[in-house]
Amino acid sequence: MSKATETHAQPPAPHVADSHGLIRVHGARENNLKDVSVELPKRRLTVFTGVSGSGKSSLVFDTIAAESQRMINETYSAFVQGFMPTLARPEVDVLDGLTTAIIVDQQRLGSDPRSTVGTVTDAHAMLRILFSRLGKPHIGPPSAYSFNVASVRASGGITVDRGAAKTKTVKATFNRTGGMCTRCEGRGSVSDIDLTQLYDDSKSIAEGAFTIPGWKSDNVWTVGLYAQSGFLDPDKPIRRFTKKEMRDFLYGEPTKVKVNGVNLTYEGLIPKIQKSFLAKDKESMQPHIRAFVERAVTFTTCPECDGTRLSEGARSSKIKKLSIADACAMEIRDLATWVRGLDEPSVAPLLTALQQSLDSFVEIGLGYLALDRPSGTLSGGEAQRVKMVRHLGSSLTDTTYVFDEPTIGLHPHDIQRMNQLLLRLRDKGNTVLVVEHKPETIAIADHVVDLGPGAGAEGGSVCFEGTVEGLRASGTVTGRHLDDRAAVKKTVREATGALKIRGANAHNLRDVDVDIPLGVLTVVTGVAGSGKSSLVHGSIPAGEGVVSVDQSPIRGSRRSNPATYTGLLDPIRKAFAKANDVKPGLFSANSEGACPHCNGAGVIYTDLAMMAGVSTTCEECEGRRFDASVLEYRFGGRDISEVLAMSVTEAEEFFGAGEARTPAAHKVLQRLVDVGLGYISLGQPLTTLSGGERQRLKLAAHLADKGGDGVVCVLDEPTAGLHLADVQQLLGLLDRLVDSGRTVIVVEHHQAVMAHADWIIDLGPGAGHDGGQVVFEGTPADLVAARSTLTGEHLAAYVGA
Repeated sequence: MSKATETHAQPPAPHVADSHGLIRVHGARENNLKDVSVELPKRRLTVFTGVSGSGKSSLVFDTIAAESQRMINETYSAFVQGFMPTLARPEVDVLDGLTTAIIVDQQRLGSDPRSTVGTVTDAHAMLRILFSRLGKPHIGPPSAYSFNVASVRASGGITVDRGAAKTKTVKATFNRTGGMCTRCEGRGSVSDIDLTQLYDDSKSIAEGAFTIPGWKSDNVWTVGLYAQSGFLDPDKPIRRFTKKEMRDFLYGEPTKVKVNGVNLTYEGLIPKIQKSFLAKDKESMQPHIRAFVERAVTFTTCPECDGTRLSEGARSSKIKKLSIADACAMEIRDLATWVRGLDEPSVAPLLTALQQSLDSFVEIGLGYLALDRPSGTLSGGEAQRVKMVRHLGSSLTDTTYVFDEPTIGLHPHDIQRMNQLLLRLRDKGNTVLVVEHKPETIAIADHVVDLGPGAGAEGGSVCFEGTVEGLRASGTVTGRHLDDRAAVKKTVREATGALKIRGANAHNLRDVDVDIPLGVLTVVTGVAGSGKSSLVHGSIPAGEGVVSVDQSPIRGSRRSNPATYTGLLDPIRKAFAKANDVKPGLFSANSEGACPHCNGAGVIYTDLAMMAGVSTTCEECEGRRFDASVLEYRFGGRDISEVLAMSVTEAEEFFGAGEARTPAAHKVLQRLVDVGLGYISLGQPLTTLSGGERQRLKLAAHLADKGGDGVVCVLDEPTAGLHLADVQQLLGLLDRLVDSGRTVIVVEHHQAVMAHADWIIDLGPGAGHDGGQVVFEGTPADLVAARSTLTGEHLAAYVGA
């Protein structure tokens, strides 16, 4: 063979463009990360593991994804950047090889009453176009089918400039056809005030007819105003008021009156109640006032549109005997079948796009939803999967998809389907980064990064990087617990009674009759959409003793933190005040002790007009939030800012013994450790907590409630965001709750929690209209033995039966 032929036979040298196969992170120090350096393979599925608070989100979301988004945002003009969120450059030395990041997180979708599953995706917009083209009778453009657009008609003279100083007035008319129901303004429900909760009409005002909290007979601003206004007879029973008196009493216009020589404004009872109670945030009210508002205000289905939100015209236009309201009320899988049956060449591309969107819902396991489902009612896991819909049919490749525990809220049966979707995104040539705790998803990873070894200050280091098999043999916390399997309880507690639910038909429930045992740990399970939340949250009679602890956001500003929410800060402030002989108010960053420069926020927010605003650490207090003079006061050798920077575990030790011993603070900290929040810092803003962390924080606050007997505690997936190693601790906490006399009802998919239950209620057999029935009631051992349901099969496989 000649030399020339030999040279020709050699493979070509790799192209320089193919050498960028890694995302390199060097020296990441965001939050608790300790100079983390990793190299992540592109176009592969990388799973990040580690205990809660070990730094997974700090590395994936706050470093890699944040820098990718920041760099993309910088490619836009300053004007466009003004409409984008502010993203500061993360604390990292080198970030190399980044690609465009698409973040699919668990942030709940907006809870605006007009926001639905259809409006947050493109499905509703496409349906509106479809009906505007094919609907009979034709009523107008796509806006005529939108419940967010009101019909508007206007006419009048408008002034038109014509050349130099020449103006002309011309008559113009304007019409816009919208689909909004005029009665409920597109909300589907109308609110009404139950007058029987405001007053007893058999009594007169002088006899104390009002039943409104705080309305006492000696209060001149409330009862005195109505009694002495001159509009009403205070000695006449309210039911004997004339029509005029009743109108003045309930709906009177604001009028100046003089009561006991004081000028006051008289107005009708209903507008007064709306201003004084209904205009305020319900969550911030005192418990007895919140209870009054919940009793007094009723929400009923709009009688005019029957809850469809649409005008009569929009409901009258139909395709194949279906209106757009009917189409949106159907389960998405049924709607997909209906759309598939439409054959109209003039809108063929539209039908194809709509079909693909609806099929994506079914494929991702959300076929049981309807497009008119309010987006605020979706769980964190459902919200994340709805966001995934728009990416499944995407033609983009070589992008980085970032997922935050995509299996949350998924039954073991559905996790397999989610895994296939993640692999499909990877196989299209994308880099997929997943933060995850479930062993089923960790098992499919091409590359694993395990962070730890502990949480908070004890975490932030890479403990292992490599394959799944390597993780199993690594000896890290995750590696040791990866193959953990809980055993089914041999003996279960006996019920002390039963909570009877009869004829439950909320959402997809089919007249369910079930007895939930009292005094034991009950787990309600079933595939996503089978009716678990409808049964537990929608059917258990609300009343004294039922405490629901869910993952919804905690109301509060960015100044709120675990110390303020749990009441921990009160004993800490008192201890500091007593030790230094000063006022407790000095040790509050929202009161006298606040740094005057940043008003106790710790950061200065600067508005840059059309450009994105920035926040910078306050130079005066260096982010410590307190005035310098306050920081001179010490307790146990620490100042107040150092205490708030401690993790819960550190603080528990600090306040548990020695000169800083404070039993009241120690008690609260023990509860936080019990619920698995030992790694969060006392001063961490509540807005930075995940859904699972928020739920466990609420649970810690509820543990402080006096009494246990008779209290029914309802938990919604408490294992959300928990590492395999922490689940055992949660099971111990659930046991302690039951042993203290409480009844604990848990909506859960985690097999370890199912195996640990005293009683299981399994709903199904499927989702949506295929669910809504109780398919099993009994002990975990009976469920494993019967294997009669999907849950039974998966639980049997989990415990190795």
